[in-house]
Amino acid sequence: MSHTDPIADFLTRIRNAVGAKKKFVDIPSSNMKAGMAELLKQTKFIRDYNVIEDSKQNILRIHLQYLNGQSSITGIKKISTPGLRNYVNKDQLPRVLNGLGIAIISTSKGLMTDHQARKEQVGGEVVCHIW
Repeated sequence: MSHTDPIADFLTRIRNAVGAKKKFVDIPSSNMKAGMAELLKQTKFIRDYNVIEDSKQNILRIHLQYLNGQSSITGIKKISTPGLRNYVNKDQLPRVLNGLGIAIISTSKGLMTDHQARKEQVGGEVVCHIW
């Protein structure tokens, strides 16, 4: 359980669940993690997600997607860390695997993929790459 970087913990739990071929993974919930899960659902990297209400900490349950036994997620890489933030402007937005993957960008207009950020003409902090 990572207390200094909850987003890295979120990505690591998904990476480990995909490696173990789990059907779903439970992660402590936050607005940022729920937003990232929504982007993963929109881009069809996960099947679905839901928030389980709890008295102490809400739980984000992510249902992973597999096609013919292969996960839709083949790789996850954290880009921005607490010690080294990675900001880009609208002209420097990254392309992941020449457009086959996504980069999640935290912008002033909220979380969005690199495709959406290019369309909206905004830059921001590059959170992670997923392919």
